[in-house]
Amino acid sequence: MTSPPESPIEEVVFELEHTRVPKPINVTIEDLYRETKFSKQEIRIMYRGFKTECPEGVVHEECFKEIYAKFFPHGNSSLYAHHVFRTFDINSTGSVNFRDFLNILSTLLRGTVYDKVKWTFKLYDVNGDGRITRGEMSDLFHSIHELMGRRPHQPEEDRKAKEQLERTFRSFDPHNVGYINFEMWMKGLLTNRTIVNSFHVFHSDP
Repeated sequence: MTSPPESPIEEVVFELEHTRVPKPINVTIEDLYRETKFSKQEIRIMYRGFKTECPEGVVHEECFKEIYAKFFPHGNSSLYAHHVFRTFDINSTGSVNFRDFLNILSTLLRGTVYDKVKWTFKLYDVNGDGRITRGEMSDLFHSIHELMGRRPHQPEEDRKAKEQLERTFRSFDPHNVGYINFEMWMKGLLTNRTIVNSFHVFHSDP
């Protein structure tokens, strides 16, 4: 006895925003299965959750921040969520469809160390010019401190944060050129076993 065919909802996974193209473009589970490192069943489950949180079929930044805040209730996750959203918003439209969302998750959860290095570079390269400046690193550090619930305007904590920033930036920019390109970033991360090991925290086996 043959198994029943999959329902249309399970087979056609998502549609692109109506505002961007004349007609929505359907993408199948098979397409996403080939593009990512998720199983078809995992894709179905994540799609149902995505549609529950985002009935329109896309997630906007404010909604993304609200979802992020649920995971970090003791800190202010808004600024860090903004930076993470920027890496998900591949086309800079202000919204993320399920395909883009799934591809980034695949990188973070199932990607190689090199894939994750590329993603972290994009996260810190705020203006997307291929260089991380001290100011951009400071922005990310500040957002992480807020995320973890550090209180602002604490002189001793502020001093330690500035020292950490300078120490970290110099480790990537030992020749004091004033910025960090991707090669410098990759070399700095891959020679830091603590950081490399931290990537495995996010790794999820199929």
